[in-house]
Amino acid sequence: MAVWLSRFTHAWALLAPCLFGLALFPGPAAAAEGDGNCRTMRGLVILVEFPGTPHKVDRAVVEDRFFGKLNRYVQDMSYGRVCIGGEVTPRWYRMPRPLSHYRISSRNLDVDKTRLKSLIGDVFDAVDADFDASAYDFIAFMLGAQQPEYGMVGLCGYPGMLGWQAKDQLRSKSGKPVRGVAIFSSQAHVGTLFHDVTHVIGGVMANGKRAVPCLYDHDLQARPGPLWETFVDSLINMGFWDPMSCHYYKRNEPPPGISSWTKLRLGWLPDDKVAVVRPGETREILLGPLEDGQSGTLAIRIPLSATTYYLVENRQPIGADRILPGSGVLIMRADDSIAECRHGRAPVKLVDADPSVPHLEGAAFDLGKRDRFADKAAGIAIELLEKVGQSYRIRVEAQP
Repeated sequence: MAVWLSRFTHAWALLAPCLFGLALFPGPAAAAEGDGNCRTMRGLVILVEFPGTPHKVDRAVVEDRFFGKLNRYVQDMSYGRVCIGGEVTPRWYRMPRPLSHYRISSRNLDVDKTRLKSLIGDVFDAVDADFDASAYDFIAFMLGAQQPEYGMVGLCGYPGMLGWQAKDQLRSKSGKPVRGVAIFSSQAHVGTLFHDVTHVIGGVMANGKRAVPCLYDHDLQARPGPLWETFVDSLINMGFWDPMSCHYYKRNEPPPGISSWTKLRLGWLPDDKVAVVRPGETREILLGPLEDGQSGTLAIRIPLSATTYYLVENRQPIGADRILPGSGVLIMRADDSIAECRHGRAPVKLVDADPSVPHLEGAAFDLGKRDRFADKAAGIAIELLEKVGQSYRIRVEAQP
């Protein structure tokens, strides 16, 4: 579920139509379907408009946003294993009621679910004769409205605000189960599209938890105050190092790359690229940049218990990781027993190398400044020994 607003609401409202068409990922649009080497997640993007709410959203721009820019980003993050394909509805579907009937709060915990259900139900009713919503890996609504008009710039209805248990499963007007729905205002950033579509394609795990939850704190996001400042203050877990936390780091740039934790949850990081250091072992490992899929080792996993572990990754300014607060080695502590980011708890949290820098922007460890980490209680010691090109040689000690 996503919420995002520029520091300057009025200026943003004026600029949004131009920014929506910005070429965040240069180059020709990728093919709508996979090239034979990747698994295509097919989506149906439904164009939704409202009586009395004029808009100038261009269908071709929407198509490029999802099946050009978002597709290229997903292919990059999955090392070519997954593509985003599908179609945008040829026409706009006008809702039977004005936008005010569907408008929701900008705070996740304050959203009126009856309004959300009403919008989803009315859209499904409108498109049922033309499309089988159950045949797609994800459904996305692109609204002919901006964030101030609708309330949010992006959200996930299911698995999300409407729940993710079997009883919460969405169904089309024909009664067929729909895998999930994400909803976007017209100025949604590519990072926001990824954030909420990924809730859907990640789905629900066998243990009943979402595979990829929001990584910002919902309770902090619900506090009163200016939306931008409140949202940034909620980034206490992963800061600007993963779009499942921040959506994007800079408004006019592509989103940053995703963390190794998110890649593992999505099944995009191969097991043979993850070095495991078990209790009683001491190893030296050459850790390549997470963005470079050709590196021999892309992450280090240090198990602590059946559900808790450390993850270590190397973030360098290449590819999508050009747009990050910094570079170096990130250390995360994960706890698979935690489902969502509530009340200060989270399934994954960064170890902050430099707490004097706000919003985890100084979280990366590096040589010559903060190159050691120890969890004495867990018997874990991590030391950066040298940098070889863009890789780090790291010594990991896990006491029995």
